[in-house]
Amino acid sequence: EWTMRTSIAFLLCISVFPGFSQGRVVKEDETGFAECNVFFPGQVPPEGFTETFHVKICQQYNKEPRFATLYSTKDKIPLYSAFKFTKPAQSEEENWLVEPQIDDPENDLHEMVHEADIIGTVANLGANQALTSDYVGSGYERGFLNPSLLHEEDFQRATYTLTNAIPLSPALSKSWHRDIGKVVEEALIPHCSKKDHLYLLTGAIPSSVRVKGKVSVPESLWLAACCDAPEGWSLGLVKKVNDENSLVDLTVGELEKQLLAEVHLFKGNCGKNEQNQEKREAVLQAVSQIRSGEQVETTDNQETKDSGWVRKVAGVVATPFIKLLELLIYVFVELVKFVFYFLWLVVKRVCGTVLDGLYSLWSGLVSYLKAISMVLIRIPYDVGRVIVNIFLGFLQIVQDVVSLTYRILSIPVGFVLHLAAFPYHSICAIPSVLKDIATGLGGTFSLVIDATAAVLHGFYYLAAHIVKRFIPKGSSDD
Repeated sequence: EWTMRTSIAFLLCISVFPGFSQGRVVKEDETGFAECNVFFPGQVPPEGFTETFHVKICQQYNKEPRFATLYSTKDKIPLYSAFKFTKPAQSEEENWLVEPQIDDPENDLHEMVHEADIIGTVANLGANQALTSDYVGSGYERGFLNPSLLHEEDFQRATYTLTNAIPLSPALSKSWHRDIGKVVEEALIPHCSKKDHLYLLTGAIPSSVRVKGKVSVPESLWLAACCDAPEGWSLGLVKKVNDENSLVDLTVGELEKQLLAEVHLFKGNCGKNEQNQEKREAVLQAVSQIRSGEQVETTDNQETKDSGWVRKVAGVVATPFIKLLELLIYVFVELVKFVFYFLWLVVKRVCGTVLDGLYSLWSGLVSYLKAISMVLIRIPYDVGRVIVNIFLGFLQIVQDVVSLTYRILSIPVGFVLHLAAFPYHSICAIPSVLKDIATGLGGTFSLVIDATAAVLHGFYYLAAHIVKRFIPKGSSDD
């Protein structure tokens, strides 16, 4: 429920601020930087940056790709940014953002947001990227690796992300912006006939020095430029962090040797050895003039710097108080953030309780209406079933009455029928009875005759046997 409410609030913020900056962390299975491949010659990104902690980001604004960034989650700084020169715009108020997906890939926030808006909602916030708190009170400011002043308004807003920030001293940050701006506008643009074919890479080489033990301070900054039409040429520049006035020109091949092993920054015409040397020499001459102008400016200002040693001493004395003031301001800001965060938690808890109550009330109302609806739906069914049962009961009563009537009426009818049939059966039975009597008398008389004959025959046989036994045989005459 909390995630859903946060998402709703986030969508409301987008609807209120239509110019919300966006960034997209490119997945491993996507080729290059996806939509941001247009910022590389031939749409082929640099090769050789293959560490697992290298994250590809397609920086967007108003749903349009603005520049590409390769970010180091180990050093918490960008390793390079790829962009094209558009049109310089006036600087505007800083409005820094963070990229939630770098710390929490499973989070449903797919766009850059203000750090204060996602505290408590993004898991491991700050584990893989720098936050505003990493720069507060550190003596470093959030320097643009991709200078914001080289872009028009929409592109410029997109550069205000901490994935495009590196820790730089105020003087070095100013020098980096000034040098890159002059080189691009006065040396590179005039010698590339097709401005949209000028590809720029600005990068940083991390060092072992860490701001608050987390964010790496670059040991040097570099620029690689490529114009691939009509005849290709390329150039590399390096600025050392410990010397804000340094600006060394070199070939892209020499620059690649100072970076990681097997690194190739450009493909196509810019990556070939056969380049337009005339154009390249003209660019180098313009860079040399820019560098000479900076050295003259530095010499002219030397006396002013020497005359201000009293100010430096005063600055050294005032530094502890300034640091103390910065600490107090930092504590005050953190306290205000804590108070707002606490109030936010209270509001969230109250809103959660109210929403839960409303949800329970709604669920109860839905259940009550459902039960009432079921009762109302069953009333016609129950009434119909009662009517059917009454009709069946009436039919059963009629059936019982008819059956009882039949049983009552069946007794006299049967008796009358049997009584009426008695004379018929009695008279008709007389011949049969007489016949049977005659048959019986005849049989009795025949039995008596047979018995008498049998007795006489027996006596005859007995008499004959006695005579034969006791009287001697005589002659035949006797």
